[in-house]
Amino acid sequence: MESQATGKTLNGNTLVLLILMAAGAAAMLYRLITGLGQPVTNLNDIVPWGFWLGFDVLGGVAMAAGGFIIACAVYLFNWETYKPIARPAILTAFLGYLMAVVALFLDIGHPFRLWHPAVMWQIHSVMWVVAIHVIFYTTTLAIESSPMLFERLRWDKARATVQKIMVAAVIFGVMLSTLHQSSLGAVFLIAKAKLSPLWFSGALPYHFLVSAIAMGMAMVSLESYLSGRAFNHRINPEIFRGLGRGVMIVLGFYLLLKLYQLVAQAGIGAAFDGSLSANMYLLEMGLGVILPLALLALKQVRENTRRMVGVNILVIVGVLVNRLNVSIFGMNEYIAERGVAYFPALLEFVITLGVVSLGIFLFKMAAQHLPLFSEGH
Repeated sequence: MESQATGKTLNGNTLVLLILMAAGAAAMLYRLITGLGQPVTNLNDIVPWGFWLGFDVLGGVAMAAGGFIIACAVYLFNWETYKPIARPAILTAFLGYLMAVVALFLDIGHPFRLWHPAVMWQIHSVMWVVAIHVIFYTTTLAIESSPMLFERLRWDKARATVQKIMVAAVIFGVMLSTLHQSSLGAVFLIAKAKLSPLWFSGALPYHFLVSAIAMGMAMVSLESYLSGRAFNHRINPEIFRGLGRGVMIVLGFYLLLKLYQLVAQAGIGAAFDGSLSANMYLLEMGLGVILPLALLALKQVRENTRRMVGVNILVIVGVLVNRLNVSIFGMNEYIAERGVAYFPALLEFVITLGVVSLGIFLFKMAAQHLPLFSEGH
């Protein structure tokens, strides 16, 4: 038996979300009418990808990694401990991909051609690979999220049908998500002349995959804590401890990958030359990798749920900074040499806030009106 959270649908927090969504919707409409020029964005021919790609797409997809991790743990490995957070994790992943789809829709020159990769296959293009992964995995996440909707509507036959194919859907989803997380890193392999050696590497796809796994687990842990507080349901502390151990192991491996790249390719001096790229690299590594690992090494942190919230936030922010570094700050020297500069326009921030608010609003509505959480947890 599944239960849904209780609480007022319209309150102060929801009103703030609605205001931000309305502002974002107005900015989106303005972008569709006027195009990608100023004042909608500060993008240009030298900087064709900016904040929407770095934060909304790369960051949103990385946040969604928790979906395939928890789905794999529950449906493939049968780890019952994590079953209470399976539905929220998959829903979070679904919303993360929806955020990425909206950003892609706004970021391309002809938004209403977004569907073209589905029928116009270019198998030798890494951009097409990214697009087709988004299409397939978003569809898979919709299937994995559908049982709670069918329960709410009392469509028992539809729910039974999805349950029969759930394991196959999860296997397909794990494969797709693994490929997609790494393929986003592979996109930047074409930017060798632009991207700083602090980030550019033939192993960049693996860096994206490993860091997304760490961020995915941190995101699931943070979301579980916040939803437990917001909707007054209890989460087994072992879930937080298990996710914390997972984050520590993955972050440790990620640190080794990054240190190897720094020593063998960029050179240690590149991280301390005082440039913007170097400073952003140190911020990313210090805030998002080294500090969380130091905190996770302490037992009193790993076993304290509230302290783990801080660690999870550090990991999430660290990976978001990494995605912005790869997509924006890591190309700063190349951009500066050509006499241009880029900083997101106000409407870029407004649209991003609107998209993020939409994701939070949809999660809240699902928690209040669908059987999102397991009864008794």
